[in-house]
Amino acid sequence: MTWSATCEMAGIFPKLSTNAVAQYPATRKVLFRNQVLRFVDGAAQRYRDSIGPLRQWDIRLDQLDERELAAIEGFFAENQGRFGNFEFMDPWDGQVYPTCSFASDALGLVSVAEMNGRTSFTVRENRS
Repeated sequence: MTWSATCEMAGIFPKLSTNAVAQYPATRKVLFRNQVLRFVDGAAQRYRDSIGPLRQWDIRLDQLDERELAAIEGFFAENQGRFGNFEFMDPWDGQVYPTCSFASDALGLVSVAEMNGRTSFTVRENRS
C-alpha cells in the first residue's frame, strides 16, 4: 500500500509502503490520568481524570524514502501538531483507536541519503 492523500484528509494515520505504521524498536505504554489535590493541612484527594487507561506509542521510522517523509510531514502539518485528532492503528494488536494525536508540536525529519530518511514521534490516545 502506498502513502495516500485520502488517508491524510480522512484523519487516518498513513501506513508505510510496507503497510506498517511503525518499525521496531517501538514502545507502547499504558497510562492513567490521575490527579492529586493537596490541601493546606497536608491531606490529599486523588481522582482519575479519564474513564480508563490511555495508550501512548513512541514511533521511530528509519530508511524512509522521500515520498514517505513528505507524507509524514504533510500529515503532521494537516493535524497542526498535537492540535488535530486522527485514527491510529496499534502496531501490536491491530486495534484502531479513533481519537489520537501527536504528543508534540515539533517534528524532526532527517534525510540521511537518497531513499534513506528517518523521524521519530509520539502518538497519544485522547479520551475524556
